Amino acid sequence: MLAPGSGPELSTWFAPLWRQISWLTCWIALCTAEAAPACPLPCTCDGHGLQVDCSGRGLAALPADLPAATRSLLLLNNRLSSLPAGAFAGLSGLQRLDLSNNFLDGLPRAAFGGLANLTELQLRNNSLRALDPELLRPLARLRHLDLSLNGLARLPPGLFDGLPALRSLFLRANRLQSLDRRTFEPLASLQLLQVGDNPWECDCHLRDFKHWLEWFSYRGGRLDQLACTLPKELRGKDMRVVPMEMFNYCSQLEDQSSSAGLEVPGPPCTKASPEPPKPKPGPEPEPEPSTACPQKQRPRPVSVRRAVGTVIIAGVLCGVVCIMMVVAAAYGCIYASLMAKYHRELRKRQPLMGDAEGEHEDRKQVSSVA
Repeated sequence: MLAPGSGPELSTWFAPLWRQISWLTCWIALCTAEAAPACPLPCTCDGHGLQVDCSGRGLAALPADLPAATRSLLLLNNRLSSLPAGAFAGLSGLQRLDLSNNFLDGLPRAAFGGLANLTELQLRNNSLRALDPELLRPLARLRHLDLSLNGLARLPPGLFDGLPALRSLFLRANRLQSLDRRTFEPLASLQLLQVGDNPWECDCHLRDFKHWLEWFSYRGGRLDQLACTLPKELRGKDMRVVPMEMFNYCSQLEDQSSSAGLEVPGPPCTKASPEPPKPKPGPEPEPEPSTACPQKQRPRPVSVRRAVGTVIIAGVLCGVVCIMMVVAAAYGCIYASLMAKYHRELRKRQPLMGDAEGEHEDRKQVSSVA
């Protein structure tokens, strides 16, 4: 049983305290909601907004108001066809960016500006035809780069100059025919390289890259098959097993081109020739010599066939010479043994012939005395 006067007094004292606790709880919840990063509507985010998943949403443009604390941004399986310059400038802490399975056909030079902490970039299965040499320069910590299933026909020099930490590079299923050794020399940390399913032309343009591949394999790098498409004599063969003797004709072609350049010096070639001036009224001027760039001749596959024929003929000749030397040695041994046997028998017969001549002389002397 309560003491008299205790019920009303307790309720009067507890009501203001309960209001204060309620207001404090609401204020804490409001502050927490304001501090939590907002997630874009078409995407899903984890509790702290560190991973934003916008894959498969049919996006034609980047979502707005991405959380600044995002560490992983997934934008695969959308309809993105272009990216603005500095599209991810506000995501300085981003570490993983996946743009696979979109329709990107070009990337501006500053598309990845401000992503100094990015370690993984996925650009697989897009429509990229060319890359700017400065595109990857801001990504100094990049470790994994996937450019497979695009339409890249060449890699510009200097594309990988700013990627000392890159460990895996995927270039499968593009339109690459040759690669420059100088493009890959800055990749000192590279461990995995995939370049299969490309129309490789195993000619002089790929000779220096073959040297780099041998060095890459020697230091423990892993490489998938680099199968030749041209010339026909090497179709289907791995570039790494093609002997370097097959490229001896490249030096001859370089010597011929250098000697031709010394004999006939001309003006420097330009890609776009200037438009000819409009003719002035009067007598027609004499035609000037053309300054167009001569078309560079590519080495014909027949040279490889000749190289193979030369190697086969040289091997046959060496074999014939070795057989002749063996036959001559055997003939000399047989002749020497026969001559030794003849001299032994001759020496055995000489004492017998000497005794017969002595008896004949004695008989002559007896007959003369008689």
